[in-house]
Amino acid sequence: MKIIEASELSYDYVRHDEEGNETGSVRAVDGVSLQVEQGEFIAILGHNGSGKSTLAKHINALLCPTQGTIWVDGMDTKEEKNVWNIRQTAGMVFQNPDNQIIGQVVEEDVGFGPENMGVPTKEIWERVEESLKAVGMYEYRKFSPNKLSGGQKQRVSIAGVLAMHPKCIVLDEPTAMLDPSGRKEVIRAARALNQVENVTVILITHYMEEVIHADRVFVMDEGKVVLSGTPREVFSQVEHLKELRLDVPQVTLLAWELKQRGFPLPDGILTTQELKEELQKCQSGWSM
Repeated sequence: MKIIEASELSYDYVRHDEEGNETGSVRAVDGVSLQVEQGEFIAILGHNGSGKSTLAKHINALLCPTQGTIWVDGMDTKEEKNVWNIRQTAGMVFQNPDNQIIGQVVEEDVGFGPENMGVPTKEIWERVEESLKAVGMYEYRKFSPNKLSGGQKQRVSIAGVLAMHPKCIVLDEPTAMLDPSGRKEVIRAARALNQVENVTVILITHYMEEVIHADRVFVMDEGKVVLSGTPREVFSQVEHLKELRLDVPQVTLLAWELKQRGFPLPDGILTTQELKEELQKCQSGWSM
C-alpha cells in the first residue's frame, strides 16, 4: 500500500522586492514522481540546493505544489480539508531539535502533540511511555531538555512525533547539527522505529553512511530525481555521484579505488565487513 505518491510534482519559490512585488521565481522541485510503500525506509540525498528539503516539506503539507500532485495516505495535500489529517499521518523532524522542543520536562514535551489532538489523559501518558522507550529515552523522562546532548534532544523530538502515532516520519537532515555519536544515536532510533514499529521513515540527509541500510535511495539534483535504487545500486555509480558533487561511504570509495588498481572487487561495497570478506577472497585466489 502506498503511503506517499508524487506525480509530476513541481514547486517554485517566488522572489519579492523590498516593496513586496513579485520579481520572479526559482524552481526548487521540478517534475518529481515517486512512490513510497508503507513500512519502507527511504533516503533522499542531494547537495545543498538540490530540492530535497523542499520535497520533504510537501509530505507534511507545509508546502503546496505549484504543479502536479502529492498524495499522503491517499489524501491530496492541495485540499485544505486534508491538512490536519496529513500532519497526523506524516510527522516531521527538523535539523535543530531546539526548534521543536517546547516543554520544560522531557515527558511533558513528548505529550504535547497528543494533548493538542485531544487524546484522553490516560492514553497520552501511555503514548509518552511507549514513544520514549522506542527511542531509548525513557530513563530521561523527568529530565529538563536543557540537560540533554544534541543527539538525545533529537531523539526526544522523534518521540514527540511518534506519540502522535503517525504512519510516516520525515526526518529532514536530523543529524546535521550533531556530532558523530549523536548522529549514530538518531539513525539507530529511526531504524528501530522502522523495523520494530513498521513506521515508514523518509530520511533527508547528505551523510552517505546514514543511508546504507535504507530500502531505497533517491538522489536529487537541481530539483529532479536523477538516480534511484537500492543503496548498493546507487553507490555502485561512484563517478556519477562525484559529478553530482556527492560523496560515497568511505568504505565504498576505498573499494572503488582498489578496483581501479586491479583488485577484482564488486561494485557497491557498503560495509567494512563486506570489503574484508571480498579482500580475503582475492587473497585466496592469488594464493592458489
